[in-house]
Amino acid sequence: MSFLTPVWSYVEALVHPAAQQDALTAARHRAFIAPRLLGSFAALASFPVYIAFRGVPSALEAGVFAWLVAPILIAYFLSRTGRYESAHILSSLSLTGLVGVVAWCTGGIGSFAAIWLVLVPLEAALSASRRVVALASTFALIAAGLLLIFSATGLLPPAAAEANEHGALAALGIISAALYATGLALGAESLARTTFWLLYAEEDRYRLLARNITDVITRHGRNGAVLFVSPAAETLFGVATGELAGHGLFERVHVGDRPAYLTALADAAALGEVRSVEFRIRRGADGEAQAGRFVWVEMRCRPFDRVAETASAGEREVVAVLRDVSDRKTQERAIEIARAESERANAAKSRFLATMSHELRTPLNAIIGFSEMMFDESLVLDDARKVEYAKVINESGRHLLSVVNGILDMSKMETGNFEIAPEPFVPTQAIAGCCDLLALKARDAGVELKTRIAELPEIVVDRRALNQILINLISNAIKFTPRGGKVTVSAACEGSTFTVSVEDTGVGIGEDDLPRLGEAFFQARASYDRKHDGSGLGLSIVKGLVQLHGGDIDIRSRLNEGTRITVQLPVDYEGIKGVADPIKLVTQRASEFAVAARIPVKKSA
Repeated sequence: MSFLTPVWSYVEALVHPAAQQDALTAARHRAFIAPRLLGSFAALASFPVYIAFRGVPSALEAGVFAWLVAPILIAYFLSRTGRYESAHILSSLSLTGLVGVVAWCTGGIGSFAAIWLVLVPLEAALSASRRVVALASTFALIAAGLLLIFSATGLLPPAAAEANEHGALAALGIISAALYATGLALGAESLARTTFWLLYAEEDRYRLLARNITDVITRHGRNGAVLFVSPAAETLFGVATGELAGHGLFERVHVGDRPAYLTALADAAALGEVRSVEFRIRRGADGEAQAGRFVWVEMRCRPFDRVAETASAGEREVVAVLRDVSDRKTQERAIEIARAESERANAAKSRFLATMSHELRTPLNAIIGFSEMMFDESLVLDDARKVEYAKVINESGRHLLSVVNGILDMSKMETGNFEIAPEPFVPTQAIAGCCDLLALKARDAGVELKTRIAELPEIVVDRRALNQILINLISNAIKFTPRGGKVTVSAACEGSTFTVSVEDTGVGIGEDDLPRLGEAFFQARASYDRKHDGSGLGLSIVKGLVQLHGGDIDIRSRLNEGTRITVQLPVDYEGIKGVADPIKLVTQRASEFAVAARIPVKKSA
């Protein structure tokens, strides 16, 4: 068949450029052009042979051979314009005219040529256009009707009278009709084969896309049931696609997200609009280790009308694309935590400025004011007044020093530079010393300070840190206990835990403030409405020192009834130092922040 290669190349070159963009359209153009050109040129080439056997042709025979130019012209018309339907209409009209003329001259409706009228709508069927088929059928019926009328009225010669004269033409017409019908059949078969392979290639392309795309494609029926699931679902959900069919996908959606899932599908089907929704879906088969794990997916669904002209809202199906967005959700969660932490830092800064503006300015004003009065020569001060002023300056300086020390201690603990220096000692003496140190303050405030200490063994902790914990707790208890109240300090050892409690009958703390106690610069009362001085660092320092020891702190309080703070420290810090490492401290602080910010945080193993 190599000798036909130039012919097919020539036919391919005649296809209009607009038709070459689509394989099926190009195949239809080739099926129209090739038989008309090849058949017409072959028939014209046989004309000399026909004359050699037949002799001088009649006018009708010469006209039939002259008509063979028409298919060639129509083929070139299609090649230049690309108007496929118009070319079919011209071809049907030309064929109908030829058949009508030959039948007119050879006996009318009973002529051998009349059978060619059947081929007119058959040829038009290859156009795949109802309009072309309807016009071609109309042409054929009109021609048959005219031949029938003229034959009935006797205006045409009878077919038998012309049989001998046009016998050769009749034989040629029958052979040509058979060959033409064969060409139509081959063209139809070629178009059918081309259509099949194009459809198979298109389906194979989509199958390849569905297998390799990471997103899951689903098709849902009117009731939301899954009719189709792409193979990517096995990777995303960890189960076979068959388990997701019907209502299998719905049963895996998190119970709390099912209303949003169904609403998106229903809106897409009823309103004919694109809908997007995010929900959690269970991953893994039942009984597997990951069966209880949920992943976040985003689903974009849109209506799908199998017959767009007739499908109603209740008959629409829905096509959805599901994508794993767990990483994005994790990032959003991290951003939310960072935002909350930033807001917390800003709030802490604001509290710091509001508190420090009072705590630093007040002692500094006293120091500056009384010192100016002492060296002012215009003022005559006796020794008692100078002693009083010096005492105020000293107390103000000590208060200022305690505030600065508190800030420095908190800074060291926040940055991990606060070093614990454990040493063995009996805590009874340390507790008694702290109580003796604050006894005068309690007496001046009209508060009874009591101790309830059992016989305690030797413990190994940072003695300086324990003293600071006790002084801060007892000082706060005295400060917030009204005159006539009582502060009780108790301590005991149970197993490997040393416990010390400070209980007062003071003003108490509200439930809303309890979760935030221990935050730097936070106080239960607003800075502009509080009756007690303080930077809000005392309890925060206590909490940090306890955590550095790997201990725990418990705060229980009720308004107007009092507060009880219990601190638990290890009896031997050296023995658990490997457990109380910075990682545990950071994790614990992150968890505490998450609780305060109302954000869930994963705990480290």
